[in-house]
Amino acid sequence: MQRRAFGTGLLVLGMAALGVASSTLTGCKDTKLVSEQHAREHVKSLVEVVRGDVEEVRKGMPVGAAHLSQLFAKESPREEMAEPARKALERARNKTQDLRVAKSTFFAVAGRDGVVIRSDQEQDRMAGRPLFKAFPGLKQALTGKYVETHGAMEEASGVKGKPDGQWAVAQPIKAGGDTKGLYASGWSWSAYAYRLEFRLRSRLKSALDEYDKMPLIYVFMVVDQAAYGAPVTAPVSQETVSKLDSMSKLDGDGMFCTTLDITGRGYGLAVKGVPVLGKGIGIAVLRSET
Repeated sequence: MQRRAFGTGLLVLGMAALGVASSTLTGCKDTKLVSEQHAREHVKSLVEVVRGDVEEVRKGMPVGAAHLSQLFAKESPREEMAEPARKALERARNKTQDLRVAKSTFFAVAGRDGVVIRSDQEQDRMAGRPLFKAFPGLKQALTGKYVETHGAMEEASGVKGKPDGQWAVAQPIKAGGDTKGLYASGWSWSAYAYRLEFRLRSRLKSALDEYDKMPLIYVFMVVDQAAYGAPVTAPVSQETVSKLDSMSKLDGDGMFCTTLDITGRGYGLAVKGVPVLGKGIGIAVLRSET
């Protein structure tokens, strides 16, 4: 009888252990689903942030370009234009409210050939570089209209040691009624992902209760099949999001959502298209509960 009772006890304990394991697995699954649901809401809010950021650039570029027209009032050698161009770029941004608050990571002035005369970068890596090679679409600005496009220019990168690209815009600079040069701006994908990630984390942190735990959050800009995260983002997370090819899987609401396991940790992912930045471009939010 004692032996039977002992065996029965082991069976009960075994079933209880299975129950705990099952409960833990279910909890893990539910946690990932919770993360996915939160990621959906995060990405929707960030799309609205991007729309506002783009609108600032669109409104400000024509106004700012007017402050650069004096540079082209007379023909001057390119090397003589660099310092006046630096001062004009600073003036154009300071005197244009929308550009003062714009989230651009670079402003530059270029000649009709698309070669950068000067940028506002402290160490001007863009000077002397051809915009049209990196951003062929910007050449349309020579016809006298504002244009937006995207491409990849190493000198405008926002991260070292990893691939990056940029959203870029150009406004024609006119002097004497003719287009004499281009006023260019934009942001690197990695730097902009960091901006959105920082904004999202700050908002979540301010809303935490005393005993709440801050979730792990990553934000990516997704361009076609490539995902670009903040400079400190773990490469494995960026690679995982890139391999999903999420922009080809958007639903009727322009969204793709799923759960993931990355290095043994559960995540929820939401990706939403951002047409205001161009076709094939979106934002991804990767979240894990802690």
